Amino acid sequence: MKTLILASAVLLMPAMAEAQSPPLETTCQIVAKNFLLTDHLNVGIIQSFPELKPPGARLTYSTRTGASKSDMSDSFECEFDKADPPFHLTRFCVSEVCYSASDADADRKRRFDEMRTLLDRMNK
Repeated sequence: MKTLILASAVLLMPAMAEAQSPPLETTCQIVAKNFLLTDHLNVGIIQSFPELKPPGARLTYSTRTGASKSDMSDSFECEFDKADPPFHLTRFCVSEVCYSASDADADRKRRFDEMRTLLDRMNK
């Protein structure tokens, strides 16, 4: 019975690992660092969803040095137009506030355009 359970777990683990996308996660972290204007971002939990439409990633974070994962309650989310690089940012959210190209608020639209421009510069 233990062998069957272990074999089942091993078979399921690669499928779960494939669902994660380190490139999406890294790109979202880059957006977060640029938006928060910090070189150092403590990341708690990070998840990515390349199979969803739109693909995206989300993470918990802290800008405080030495913050433990359990103390990280701020969140950052990114959505992209596709799951393969180069990623084209379509929307991002910081806690409850979201930013996109079609935002009616001029300041939020401006912040979104800044983040997309920074990502575009990295891809050139």
